Amino acid sequence: MRKILLILTCTFTLSILAQQDPQYSQYQFNQMVINPAYAGTKDALSAVIDIRKQWGGFEGAPSTQSFSFHGPLKKKRIGLGLSAYNDAIGPKRVTAAYANVSYILPVTSKLKLSFGLRAGVVNFVYDFNKMNYKDPGETSAYANLSGNKLKPDFDAGLFLKSNSFYAGISATHLNSAYIYNDNISYINASGSQVEYDLTYRLNSHVFGIVSKGFAAGENLVINPTVIVRLASGAGNIDVNLNFLLKKRVWLGAFVRSSGSVGALVQVIVTENIKIGYSYDSTLGNVQKRLGNGHEIMLGFDLNTFKSKMLSPRYL
Repeated sequence: MRKILLILTCTFTLSILAQQDPQYSQYQFNQMVINPAYAGTKDALSAVIDIRKQWGGFEGAPSTQSFSFHGPLKKKRIGLGLSAYNDAIGPKRVTAAYANVSYILPVTSKLKLSFGLRAGVVNFVYDFNKMNYKDPGETSAYANLSGNKLKPDFDAGLFLKSNSFYAGISATHLNSAYIYNDNISYINASGSQVEYDLTYRLNSHVFGIVSKGFAAGENLVINPTVIVRLASGAGNIDVNLNFLLKKRVWLGAFVRSSGSVGALVQVIVTENIKIGYSYDSTLGNVQKRLGNGHEIMLGFDLNTFKSKMLSPRYL
């Protein structure tokens, strides 16, 4: 579920409360994009590249590219990570880069709990020239606004993991930085003075994920996963059911409460390389207008510590 977040033809007060963060279909294989506490929990150096195109049926549809890299320090109590993404929809483009650190605490011999913090900058670019204004007077009013904003950003999370189970909760944009907090004034076509507040801020988003793997013989793992996303005034739930075949191929399907369904496949090419693809589609007549979503993920794992990794193929 994604929405065009800046509607400039309102009357007096504008406040954006919808979901703002990028949406992915392969969260369970790329959790650094939502939870800084995930850094270092794989006991390996890990990098993921993700490219997503949503609603390909119209011009200006959401397009997202992300990169993440993380791993533990030698004693495996501290995890470090870097991540970045570029997210565009219509005239809006958001580019962000972060550094994060996590502390990994062994709860038992098989269970680890990590705490993570992330800090970075968000560059918000809005091309007001691409908007269709309801009143000609608005054109000059918005021409006075800066279309390029750079703001600090902070996230935090918790992540609990064993060999066959994990659960995480995280929150983004903890500082709720204001991108726009301006007063707009112009003369409309009838000669009247129009004034209203333009408010756009990075609202905090909460992500929750729970997943459990069940071995059904040597060559099959059944892995249900539930992902919840919450933002001010918006939210949705993904229910995923994935199957790992012969420790080499993931096949899965998912449904979203927003009214879309999808499927994914991931191939574990080698011990260090995995490639994934997902497809999602909105149900009903909406799909005919919006089109479908496609996502490609490329992952690399390097076990530089020569230790037994926590089942990277299992979950």
